[in-house]
Amino acid sequence: MSEHNRILVPVDYSPQSLIALEQAANLAKVFNAELTILKIAETSSMTSFFSSKHMDEFTTALEVQLKDFTADQVKKYGVAMTPVLKKGKVYDEVVETAVEIKATFIVMGTSGSESGMKRFIGSNALRVVRESKIPVITIKGQHHRKGCQNIILPLDLTKETKEKVGKAIEFAKIFGSTIRVVSVLFTSDEFIVNRLTRQLDQVKKFIEKSAVECSAEIIKSTKGSESLAEVIIDYGNKAKGDLIIIMTQQENDYTEYFIGSSAQGIINHSDIPVLSIIPSPSKDTSVFTPY
Repeated sequence: MSEHNRILVPVDYSPQSLIALEQAANLAKVFNAELTILKIAETSSMTSFFSSKHMDEFTTALEVQLKDFTADQVKKYGVAMTPVLKKGKVYDEVVETAVEIKATFIVMGTSGSESGMKRFIGSNALRVVRESKIPVITIKGQHHRKGCQNIILPLDLTKETKEKVGKAIEFAKIFGSTIRVVSVLFTSDEFIVNRLTRQLDQVKKFIEKSAVECSAEIIKSTKGSESLAEVIIDYGNKAKGDLIIIMTQQENDYTEYFIGSSAQGIINHSDIPVLSIIPSPSKDTSVFTPY
């Protein structure tokens, strides 16, 4: 992390976005970061209710509300915060603002449902995860422990990267966390089992060389109907996970792993915060091998 860390937090004043803000404030203290509080006025909604001559008054009222809200949050959490008001589509403005302020990462709430708050923190959170060039932490659960004792790191044979392992180590060192590497097995093929076992052992040794405590295990689906996301979430809950780290792929030539249903399943249904990372094009994103 750099000396000038900035965390972007989109808010709509809903309970879930305020929970995300609280978690972001906790992270800011650890990362010595400043928060940018982003409120987005969707232009389609504004033009539906306001004529052009009243738009300026409405925008001014939103700015005053956001400024007062931010001042209250600074007093509450003791973290530096800057309010920013934007107009436009939520996911576009979140991604663009992150670039403008050179954010270290984004923290935002997600409802994980098809009703209620979906418009802001449901589908928009997934869109931000897909389009963001920086890591995104999505917050769904209502209650979270302070700190980060256990990081859940799902791995498979072909789609994991050194970058993802490196990010897990980075967070683990900052928080003093244990990394729990896990692979899900949906086959009894001996060749695949042996190969997966060797890879987990390599990853575990590499993490431990970085002076980070690590465990590694292969788990089997106990129900044939369980999805990969369901198995990982269940493991994370049993392991008392504080953060699940997944890698998203945005290039069209990558096979689906955490880009489609698996990513959506974890983000939408995990009460454990989820850190989604897109691999940097300039970095080695090959299958993990020992250094």
